[in-house]
Parts: sequence; C-alpha cells; structure tokens
Amino acid sequence: MNFEVNSTNSVVKAISDGSAPRPAQIAASRGMLPLPQSDLLEALVILSHSDDKELSQNAEKTIKAQEASQLKEVISSDEAAPIVLDYFAVQETLSQDIYELVIANPKTPSESITRFAKQTSNGELLEIISFNQQLLINTPDLIDAIISNSSKTKEADRRASEVKEEFFEKERGAEQIAKELRAQGNETAAEFLEEADFTTELEESSKENEISLEDAILLAEHIEVLDDDLHDSWLGLEYIEEIYEETQEERDEIAKKMIGDMKADDEASNERISIIQQIMKMGMKDRVKLAMKGDREVRNILIRDPNRLISQAAVQNPKITEQEIEKVSTMKTVPEDVLRQIASDRKWAKNYVIIHNLAKNPRTPIGNTMSILTRLQLRDLANISKSRNVPDAVRRHAKRLSEARAGR
Repeated sequence: MNFEVNSTNSVVKAISDGSAPRPAQIAASRGMLPLPQSDLLEALVILSHSDDKELSQNAEKTIKAQEASQLKEVISSDEAAPIVLDYFAVQETLSQDIYELVIANPKTPSESITRFAKQTSNGELLEIISFNQQLLINTPDLIDAIISNSSKTKEADRRASEVKEEFFEKERGAEQIAKELRAQGNETAAEFLEEADFTTELEESSKENEISLEDAILLAEHIEVLDDDLHDSWLGLEYIEEIYEETQEERDEIAKKMIGDMKADDEASNERISIIQQIMKMGMKDRVKLAMKGDREVRNILIRDPNRLISQAAVQNPKITEQEIEKVSTMKTVPEDVLRQIASDRKWAKNYVIIHNLAKNPRTPIGNTMSILTRLQLRDLANISKSRNVPDAVRRHAKRLSEARAGR
C-alpha cells in the first residue's frame, strides 16, 4: 500500500524519498532525531518498510519502545498520518484501547480496517467496527471480512449482514443479476429476469410472502426458452381479462392444491414443494411467462395451476415433449382445459398413446372423448366399454362403437 507523506517536516520528507544522509536515517531509526512525536512516528513507520535491514529493524524496535500515552496521543489526533494508522491497525500485540483509537480515527484507511477485521480474534473490536454504518457502506469488503471472521459477535454479524442486505444485495437488483447471468452465458435466465414484473419490486421486498432476490435467481435458473422461440399467438384477447392479481390467500390455496395433487401422484419431493412455494409468490402474468419459458420441472408444476391461462401456457411451451404430454394425458389432477387443449392439438392427436390416455381419463371433457373414441382400436374400445373409471356416456358410446365394429 502506498501512502503520501503526511508531515510537512523537511527531514521526514527527505527520509521518505531517500535523500537524507545515511547517518540521519540511522539516527531517525533509533529515535534520536529531535522531531515532534507525530513526525517521529511517521518517519519510523516509513523506515520500518525500508529494504535496508538495519534501518527497518531499528525502526521496529524504536516503535515498540514508545510510551503508550504518546502513541495514543498521536493515533487519536486529527493530524495522524494514514501510514502510521495503517501500521498500528495490522499489529497483533497492541492493547485494545490503542486498537479502538485506530478504528475510531476517520483518517485510518478503510483498507487497513478491513485487513484488521480479517485477522483479529477480538470479537468486541469487530462489533465496534460494525457500528460504523457509513464505513461499512463505503467498504463492502469490510462487511465480508466481519461476516467471515469466526470471532465475530452475534451483534457484529447482525449489523454487517443487515447493511449487506439493505445496501448491496437489494441494490444489485434484477438488472445487475441479469448482467451477471448473461456474462455466464445464461441468456434465457437473464432475459426472464429483465422482463418479469416482480423484478421491479425486488428492492422493496422484505415480507415473507414477497419474492426475494434469491427466489428470483432460483426461478430464473429454471428458464430454458428464449423470447424468439415463443409462439404466443394463441394468447387471444378473450384471455386477457383473466390476468389479474390474486390475493395472498388465493395463492396459498393454489399452492396447497398443487402440493396436494403432487402428493396424490407421488411426486411431492421437498425440493419440488419448495419450488412451488417460490412460484406462488409470483403474480399471474409472471407465472404465465414462467410456464411458457420454464424447464421440465416448472412445466410439471404449472400445468397443474387451476388458472387455465397458466396451465395452457405450460402446454404451449415449445420445449414440451411427447413423453411429457403422454404423462399429462393420464393425470387426473390437471385442469380440464389442459386435456381439452391436448385433445384439440393436431400434433398430439397423431400420437395414439396420447389419445388413448385421454379417452380413458375421466377428466377429459366428454365432447373430446366422444370424438377420440371413433379413432381407437377395437380392443381398446372394448376395454373402455367395460371400465368403471369413465363416465357412463363414454362407456355406452364405446360399447356401441365396439359392437358396430364387431358386426353385432
């Protein structure tokens, strides 16, 4: 660390720039020059950093021999040299009252206090540092030094953590995180964070039921579809009226329902339940975007959302696979609109497994099921005609079709 000479004394300046005669330097290193105490200490500290071993060793011994009362007077002074304050900040065997004076002096370089905070084992001193909120705000590395120091007190940890959250994590915001994600090559996650409505509220979010920055990053990591890959022409004006903000109670009920549905399907892992809880902190517009752009895990969750706009968005996700649709077509916990949408999609209708599953699923709207029955094989029609898991109308129609095909 480089420091400018604080003293206006010509002798100190000559010692600093090396122009002082060697006898004068040796005399200064032994504390024998008639200098004011503050100038002498500055000269000694400068010499302690000298490459000349004799000078540096002499200076170290002379500093240690200084009376405590004289040291305190200089260290607490407004005229104290930053290089002197830095020197004492990183010494390891000083009394606590000297360290307190170094910490309290506004001329002590923040880098020096940060180094002190990293190496000290005195939790009380770390606590004193943590009370200087302005210093913490101006020195982010100091916050991390306090938090990572195993000797910190609970109070020091609390204060440093609060400043970090209030002035740095929140100020990072979605825009900063998006830049970081993009720099890592995660364009999809960055794009989602930049466009999501909830990101405008991240800086104010502090309540349990509001989405946090950590939640936002977690959800963004589940995004795999770029805007350019979306086909949202299906999102007609007739659905716009459904985009509104639910109350927190309504969101809690939706989360409870989805978790219950997943438990019924034996798919409710702790990790999945946690993701559901994070998702349900989002408004409906953001859940629609998440459904259309999310990965398999997100689709598996949001396809169960009781709001048809969100569940249908999951089906419209361009990354959804036939295997996923085959599974969804068997589910009795998805909204009927999802099954209706699958049944009406020409792409999925070409898959016999999907239409057969839809025909057997009692949740499939009857109108769609009746149309599908005409395309089933005789054996499958016969089985459906005997099934007690489908509506009576479906069973009867399957029986009529199977008998007609059999010539009876």
